[in-house]
Amino acid sequence: MSDKSSNPPGLPAAALGHAPDADALFAMAEAAFETMPAVFKPHLKGVVIAIEEFADDETLKSLDIEHPYDLTGLYEGRPLTERSIDASGGMPDRVTLYRIPILVEWIEGGEKLDWLVRHVLIHEIGHHFGFSDDDMHALEDMA
Repeated sequence: MSDKSSNPPGLPAAALGHAPDADALFAMAEAAFETMPAVFKPHLKGVVIAIEEFADDETLKSLDIEHPYDLTGLYEGRPLTERSIDASGGMPDRVTLYRIPILVEWIEGGEKLDWLVRHVLIHEIGHHFGFSDDDMHALEDMA
């Protein structure tokens, strides 16, 4: 039996057959967040990034999603395009990445995990800006 302390330095846990934990995914999400174009960064202040294992049943039901593996990320908040100057005092905007569905997509799709985390994060941030899917693809290409 091995533990994390027996991993060779610099070798990711996934290379040894261990799924990256929530802290590892959060670090990837933070790194991706930092690559956002400077023009967008002032509008991202206060956006909270969270990692959860799966979406809860209530969230899945509200989105009409039957299986928890089908939701890799979620934006919660009011898009900038729908805000009023009078609106204030609400909960902070939040992007949640769901670890297990992301890992399943990573295994099934063969993309690099940091790329996939970045992809999901940028898609959800796109909702914060009120972007269409085409706009989100352009944003991802810029980041």
